[in-house]
Amino acid sequence: MDWTPERIAELTRLWNDGLATSEIGKRLGISKNAVVGKAHRLHLSARPSPIRRVIMRSAIVRPPRAPVEPRHVQHAAPPPAPAQERVVELSNQTCKWPIGHPNEAGFHFCGERAIVGKPYCQSHTALAYVRAKPKAGEAA
Repeated sequence: MDWTPERIAELTRLWNDGLATSEIGKRLGISKNAVVGKAHRLHLSARPSPIRRVIMRSAIVRPPRAPVEPRHVQHAAPPPAPAQERVVELSNQTCKWPIGHPNEAGFHFCGERAIVGKPYCQSHTALAYVRAKPKAGEAA
C-alpha cells in the first residue's frame, strides 16, 4: 500500500474530523491498524482510548441518593444488617464469594457454609463452576 500525498491528506482530514480508526480504514480500504500506525508516524494528535474511557466512567463512584418520602410516613426500625465476613474471619468451611466491590463500603464475603473441597457455598458454586458445552461432533 502506497501512501500518496492525497491519501495522507485524506487520512489527516478524517482523523481530525474525529472518525473512528475502523471507519477511516474502511474509507481508505486499509486496516484500522494501518491507520493507527500511519497516524502515529505522522504525529497526529493522540486520542483517548475508548477502553480507558469505559473503565474511567465505571470507576466514578457517586453516593446513593436517599429516597424522598412524604413527611407523614412513620418508619419501623430497620432490620438488623446480616453478619458480614471479613477476610480474617473466613475459614475452609465458609464461602469466600465476594459481595460488592473491594473499594466500596459494605464489601464482604458470603460466609455461608462452603461445600467440602470448594471455596464456595452451594449457590455460589453453581455460579462459579459451569460445565463447558460439548463441541459439535463430540459425544456427550
